[in-house]
Formats: sequence, structure tokens, C-alpha cells
Amino acid sequence: MAAWRLTAYGAPVSLQEVPVPVPAEGEVLLEVTAVGLCHSDVHLLDSPEPMAFDVPFTLGHEVAGTVVAAPGDPALVGRAVVVHGVWACGTCDRCRSGRTNYCTGRGRAVGGGIGRDGGLARYAVVPVGSVVDATGLAPEVAAPLTDGGLTSYHAVATAADRLPASGGRVVVIGVGGLGHLAVQVLRATTAAQVLATDTHPPALDLATRSGAHVVGTPDDLRAELAPHGGADAVLDFVGADATIALGVDLLGPGGDLVVVGSGGGSLDFRKGALPQGVRVSAPFWGTAEELAAVVALARAGHLVPEVEVIGFDDVPAAYERLRRGGVLGRLVVDPRHTGPPAGSSVTTRGQGGR
Repeated sequence: MAAWRLTAYGAPVSLQEVPVPVPAEGEVLLEVTAVGLCHSDVHLLDSPEPMAFDVPFTLGHEVAGTVVAAPGDPALVGRAVVVHGVWACGTCDRCRSGRTNYCTGRGRAVGGGIGRDGGLARYAVVPVGSVVDATGLAPEVAAPLTDGGLTSYHAVATAADRLPASGGRVVVIGVGGLGHLAVQVLRATTAAQVLATDTHPPALDLATRSGAHVVGTPDDLRAELAPHGGADAVLDFVGADATIALGVDLLGPGGDLVVVGSGGGSLDFRKGALPQGVRVSAPFWGTAEELAAVVALARAGHLVPEVEVIGFDDVPAAYERLRRGGVLGRLVVDPRHTGPPAGSSVTTRGQGGR
């Protein structure tokens, strides 16, 4: 079968023929029905130096599929599922405490598409413990939930425990592939007023469609927050110097600065540089249990990713678009189509939320 693979760091993505994988006990074979593309893929491809993961491996860590073989549990055959991307060991201290996304026993590879063979192919083998039922969801909607949805959900959960009973005020910086989903998660799971900002007008429109209460420039948000002493939490989905500094500027005392984006920014921890009592977090992905909650939100209509579906042959061009910042929501590959599927679609979310 054909697979898009990382063969060397700093090299273009490569289309190669590989055998259809055979599942062992404790694994399932999926026919991949959709796989999301992510900026993390670009970071892997463009790394100027070798990373911790051995190459080659098949890319694609946002996977939806149908179980076609399950040696240990044949009842799973035919089920539509999504794949939790962190293939945790299940036995380390963090796994036993439920924090499987911070597993210390999984070795160097994170999971399929990040150190192990992922979903940019017709078939993929994954651990049975990493599949989450996605019955009822369209594959192109389900696939980006596994990273875009889950990472956003976990970021919100990281700060939610310190939001005031009234809901408070939460700022989302960067309303792209993750940020627009964070707006929706906040609307669905908290009573917070959601404020969103981005430098690109189409992203501001997406923030409005996703349900943000206040959408505007940093100055607009400052004016809105000033009577309240600042935001209770800031979720930064860019992570550059400028956005981290903006987050600190908008944050109130005792608030949460949650930096999700990998934009290479740094934070000044010198005395007085941060509001008093601020908690700084750099969350990573999320757990399988959280992914099940994300799927439930999507089934209920509270979480609808902005999606553009592309054909299998368009993967290299799609990665180039991601490099240029030319993607508003999430790009999703249908590996069953060689070339753009007829009527390539964009799924949009209307004004909604709580």
C-alpha cells in the first residue's frame, strides 16, 4: 500500500510502498477513513537536526478509521473509531494516576505518526487501548478531534479548576486549527465569557462563528477586561514572544497562562514581570478519557471543526500550505481518494454554544 512517510529529517515527505500491517494480540487493524494534517507534522519534516524518533515512519497522528481486524476482540470489527495519539505504557506512575498523555514509559516514540507508523495510508495498526468509539461521526469531523479537539479540550481543562463560580473571562489568542475549537469547548463546558483575538481577519470571523462573545484586536480586549482587573485565563495557541507578552498583559492576578502553541517564544519570570499568583502551564495533548469526552461533545453538536477535505495525492501541497500559514481550520486527508475528492468540503460552525 502507498504511505506518506518521514524518511529523513529536513527532507520532503516521501510516498513509499509498504506492506499492509498485520495486527498482533492487543492491536487492531484499521482501514483509515480520514487523517488530519497538523503543524506538528511540519515540525518533524523541517527539523534541521535529527529528533528523538527513529526514521522512517508513516506520518499522520489524527486518525479516524473502521476496525477491520481485531485478534483479541472480534466484536470490534466494523466499528468506527478514532485513535488516541499517545500510545502510553499503562504502568508508569503517570499512567496509573490517569495522566497517560505524560507517560514516561512509552520510549522515544509518542505514538502513530510521531515515531511509529501513523495513518497516512490505507491501513494502520494501533493498540486496542488507544481506540475510542466514534460511531455516528463523519470521518472528516472525527479525525481532527483527536488532536485539534483533544489538545484544545485539555488546555481548557488545565485552567478550568481556577475559574470563578460566575465563569470569569477567558482569552483565546490565535483562532486557527486549535483556537477555534478551544472557543467551542469553552462555550460548551464553562460559563466563562470568551474573548478571542488574532491578526488575520478570516480567523476573527471564525472566532465569531465558533461562538466567542468578544472578538477583536488586543486593544479591544484590553478595554473589555479593564473593569474586571484582567482575564482569569489566557490560552495562547501561537506561543510566540509577542503573543506570550500579550497574554501576560491581558491576565489578571491569580490567573492562568496556558501556552499551547509552539511558536518559540519565551517568558520573563523576573520578579514583577508577571501578575501576582499567576500559574503558567504548557499542556501536552490529552488523555483517552478526555478524547471520549471530546467525541461526546461533537456528537451533541457542541464541537464542530472547520474542515477542508483533500485527496491523498495532495499531501505535499497541503504541508506547504501549513508552512505558509495558509490554512484556516483543519486539513483532513481522505486516503481512499487519489486526488481531490469530488466536492471537497468545508465544514463550518454557525453561531452557537451555550
